[in-house]
Amino acid sequence: MISAGDFRKGVTFEMNGEPYVVLDFQHVKPGKGAAFVRTKHKNLKTGSIREETFNPSDRYPRAHIETKEMQYLYSDGELYHFMDNETYEQIPLSYDQVEDAIKFLKENDSATIKFYQGKPFQVDPPNFVELVITETEPGIKGDTASNVTKSATVETGAVIHVPLFINEGDKVRIDTRTGEYMSRA
Repeated sequence: MISAGDFRKGVTFEMNGEPYVVLDFQHVKPGKGAAFVRTKHKNLKTGSIREETFNPSDRYPRAHIETKEMQYLYSDGELYHFMDNETYEQIPLSYDQVEDAIKFLKENDSATIKFYQGKPFQVDPPNFVELVITETEPGIKGDTASNVTKSATVETGAVIHVPLFINEGDKVRIDTRTGEYMSRA
C-alpha cells in the first residue's frame, strides 16, 4: 500500500481496480484547513488523464507493472504476433493494443511490452528507429533558405515530415516518441 502523501512522478497505484501512473503532483498546505495532494495521473489501460486531489493519508495498493523486451514477428492481417526472447512464447495482440507502436516496427524488431496482472496493455517501440523512405515528393532545388519540410512515407507506412533534401530510398533516423525526423542514417 502507498499513501497519497508518498505520490511522486512515475509512481503506479490502483484505484477502483484500474492502474494509474502519477504524471505530476503537488503537496499543498493551505493556511487554513488540512493539507492535500493535487495530482495529474494517467489510466494505464485507457490512456485517459485526470487531475484529482487526495487526502495525504489516503492509501492505495501499488500497481505492479511488468515489462518485457519482445520481438515483433509478423502480422496475419488481424493480429500482431510478438515473441518473448527468453521463453520463445508467442503472444498475439490486436491493432488497438499496438496502434501507436506498429507504425515504427518492422518484422524482427524489438519492442517493450508492458503487462498489468499478466495482460499486455501497452507496446513501446525503441526510442529511435532507422527506416527507409518509400514515397515522397522530389525536393525543389534552391528552396533551402527556410526550414521547410515535406511529407514522406516510410517502409512501415508511417507518414513523417522530413527536410526537402530527403529523397525516396534514403534511410532516416526517427524519434518514435514524437514521430519526428532526426537525421539521415
